[in-house]
Amino acid sequence: MKVLSVNAGSSTLKFRLYEMPEEKLLMKGNIERIGLFDSHYSIRIGDNKIEKEAEIADHSDAVQILLNELIENKVINNLDEIKAVGHRVVHGGNKYSKSVILTNRVMKEINEISGLAPLHNPANLVGVSAFMEAIPSSVNVACFDTAFHQTMKESTYLYPVPYEWYIKYDVRKYGFHGLSHKYITETMKKLLKNEKPNLIICHIGNGASISAIKEGICIDTSMGFTPNAGIMMGTRCGDIDHTMIEYISKKTGFSTEKINEILNKESGLQGIAGMSDLRDLDRAYEAREEKVLLAFDMYTNRIVEYIAKYYIKLDGKVDGIIFTAGGGENDPIIRKEVLNKLKPLGIKLDEKVNEEMMTRKGKEGKITTKDSKIDSYVIATDEELMIARDTYALANNE
Repeated sequence: MKVLSVNAGSSTLKFRLYEMPEEKLLMKGNIERIGLFDSHYSIRIGDNKIEKEAEIADHSDAVQILLNELIENKVINNLDEIKAVGHRVVHGGNKYSKSVILTNRVMKEINEISGLAPLHNPANLVGVSAFMEAIPSSVNVACFDTAFHQTMKESTYLYPVPYEWYIKYDVRKYGFHGLSHKYITETMKKLLKNEKPNLIICHIGNGASISAIKEGICIDTSMGFTPNAGIMMGTRCGDIDHTMIEYISKKTGFSTEKINEILNKESGLQGIAGMSDLRDLDRAYEAREEKVLLAFDMYTNRIVEYIAKYYIKLDGKVDGIIFTAGGGENDPIIRKEVLNKLKPLGIKLDEKVNEEMMTRKGKEGKITTKDSKIDSYVIATDEELMIARDTYALANNE
């Protein structure tokens, strides 16, 4: 069965086509700047890469370009070969704790909670509608980025604010990067040959989140009501004292919207070091640039604080600390700094293995020594494949 994994943003469309259940990747690509000047797309089929500029007015145009390329490059003979399309939907609110087949009711509910993800859910729905129109015979599935974390207890996901805010306005911790955390959990179950592992998963990219997995179930995660909560990130501040917002507003005259934009796009590593790309930061770190050293110390401290907190939540029984996503998978400096700060837990890093372990070079696995009390791993995440798996399972059982 051919299954298409789709991630639609406000001006982008990322996709992968799989043959399932073999999980064979047939085609992948990105369509950029939809509805904007200088629209373009890139597609990879095996070793063949296609890059083109095109006028792409909206997501319907983008979907049509994708489907035309599939047929023109003989990846498929006709559109009916695509039996299912899985869509990443950023927010499922309180309503969805797992992936579901998209119906009119589900689409209506996704739209109703768009206030929780105003930049993402509407764009996700535009992508869904475009594919439904283009391939009416396919099954469409919503895969929610918040769903995996909905196993948290009420005492964990509630904030200590007036309870009516939760009842009336859905104010609570939701967590994000759920597709990644779910994929890593499923991967570690197979690797450890344990269906109920205790894990601490560190998804370290430009956006970053850490989750505590107890007996295979998420019990806590660092991101909260929005993705700006938790650890310091590439351009996001993470946890802060909220009263500084009013203070800065009075000092600068900035609106809360402007301050929120700064906290999301000009803070974190960018705010302290003046850069957010970990490759640039690593070079500056090696050159011992003062602000970068400060930024890395702050950054790794916050990662360590969450790991230590989750270690306690897991009763000190941790089967693995996993580093994943762009930085987690390919930045040995971050991993070294974090794990060295965790030495009081009996963690011993194999520095040589850590230096060599990069998923972009095809290397993943354990980076701690044999006598380390807690094992740590570098594992490549694959949100698109997780979408394909969930979509296949639902479409196959429809």
